[in-house]
Amino acid sequence: MTGDDVLEILDVLRKAGADIWIGGGWGIDALLGTQTRAHRDLDLMHRQEQEDIVVAALTGAGFTETLDWRPIRFVVTDARGREIDLHPLVFAADGSATQASTDPDEPFRYPAECFVTGEIEHSPVGCLSAEQQAYFHQGYDPTDRDRQDMAQLRKAFNIKTHF
Repeated sequence: MTGDDVLEILDVLRKAGADIWIGGGWGIDALLGTQTRAHRDLDLMHRQEQEDIVVAALTGAGFTETLDWRPIRFVVTDARGREIDLHPLVFAADGSATQASTDPDEPFRYPAECFVTGEIEHSPVGCLSAEQQAYFHQGYDPTDRDRQDMAQLRKAFNIKTHF
């Protein structure tokens, strides 16, 4: 997945009227304003109530669903092998959001201030804050990629990470 691929996908979703924020590796690169490594997929958060327009827009762009773990997440892939991992969010009036998890009593939490703007290929994009990225990179055995991503966040934002 290239930066141009990301911008193309975001453009399709924006034209459909979807609110989208980038997480994962591309989200970290958006915060840094530069691509730091190769990415196999794109993690996107969207408003749960906009899921129909997200799916329709991506279907129209040639993506088909390849994994369904709703309400937690689902994945779409196109013929070129581009993969998008979609995460439905339920927003509260204060701008915070939650995402379902495998434990119904412990959803993933997104404080309102975690929705920020980054940059991919010199274009502004919605993404998750460095603190939110660090929050999601805990509670599991990290890969080398995860370690690299967290090192980038520590260096750029002087934040504490879990590894």
